[in-house]
Amino acid sequence: MSAPQSFFEFTLPELRDHLQSLGKEAFRSQQLFRWVYQMRVDDFEQMTNLSKAFRQELPQLLDLSLPRVLTEAVSSDGTRKFLFDVGDGQSVESVLIPSKDRLTLCVSSEVGCNMACKFCYTAKQKLKRRLSAGEIVGQFLAVADRLPPEQRITNIVFMGMGEPLDNPDAVFKSIEILHSPWGVGFSKRKVTVSTSGIVPLIPRVTQAGVRLAVSLNGVNDEVRSRIMPINKRWPIAELLQACRQHADESGDRVTLEYVLLKDVTDSIEDARALHRLTRSLPCKINIIPFNEHPNSGFLRPSEARIARFQEELMRLGAHVLRRKTMGRDIYAACGQLTTAPIQTPIAL
Repeated sequence: MSAPQSFFEFTLPELRDHLQSLGKEAFRSQQLFRWVYQMRVDDFEQMTNLSKAFRQELPQLLDLSLPRVLTEAVSSDGTRKFLFDVGDGQSVESVLIPSKDRLTLCVSSEVGCNMACKFCYTAKQKLKRRLSAGEIVGQFLAVADRLPPEQRITNIVFMGMGEPLDNPDAVFKSIEILHSPWGVGFSKRKVTVSTSGIVPLIPRVTQAGVRLAVSLNGVNDEVRSRIMPINKRWPIAELLQACRQHADESGDRVTLEYVLLKDVTDSIEDARALHRLTRSLPCKINIIPFNEHPNSGFLRPSEARIARFQEELMRLGAHVLRRKTMGRDIYAACGQLTTAPIQTPIAL
């Protein structure tokens, strides 16, 4: 007999079809989704509205194992970083970010990354493999299971390790699984998919009904190509046109992420150029002061320079927010995720 398949790899229609191919009733898929996702029962014997014979058969058909948490680190600001074992000696990180009115889980979609962005720690790992939909769903459930009853994850961002649109089938399938009303019922309006700029796949974000975030990080092709090689394939003009199309079709603003690198992307002239580039696009701009990691070759601008950059954008009328740095002391902040050996914590 073949090994049981991971339950978390199935959408509800896929599970229904799988069970029917085994001679089981279609409605069993809804029962199983409710037991596993809504009631968080991980023992088939406790699923009391299933026949005893079916309960005894299920362990040979479906595996309810989640990715194992290898380590958990807690920041001084309450951010929690989880290192997950995804098999074959590979691991990924997820980050739980608390704020006043939300609890956001930043999930990974790949072990390593192909995009080679110069300021990102994950990029130094190179791509080892892409995660399956079940491994992405597993990150969500494993973290949710560790929360006290009064807490729940309110938002999901695909901004962890890997480029989500380099693994689109698994990413969008995982969203469908978590969105199912028979399962977690997670609102798509609370899901954000970030991309470094794989232009041809941005329409899939639109079709999925989730929010789009784009890592811009440069105001001209010369600078952006230097720090983000993907720009050589899809330059800024093409990227922003895809963003406009998404905004037009979805009715939603695009989030543009802009990393401030000292003496590279942080001048007042850069702020003015950023406004000129984006003023016709329905968007908000998240400015992200660079988060240090070993041998990056970049520095974080001074607080005064960060403030001047933001103030100039605001003066020009841009909708701009400074991304609050969370988890920097445990290498859990934007651009810091890796499965390399734990570094010495950063002194803040």
